[in-house]
Amino acid sequence: MPLEGFADDSLIGEVGYVSVPIPAGKPGEVMLAVRGGTEAFAAWCDEPVAKHARVVVVDERSARSVTVTPLP
Repeated sequence: MPLEGFADDSLIGEVGYVSVPIPAGKPGEVMLAVRGGTEAFAAWCDEPVAKHARVVVVDERSARSVTVTPLP
């Protein structure tokens, strides 16, 4: 699903880092490289993820919200 205002660019597979810790089942925040800069997105994960952890986007929930999984 393309994001509104992002043409046909998909965030799935993008690697970023957690700027606000993500509790299990509740939103936190991640920073992702978008359009030549870095932008904040609300982020959800099935498990808790600590601040500064590297994550990868696995789903786009909305134009400003993603589902992520931690990178090892």
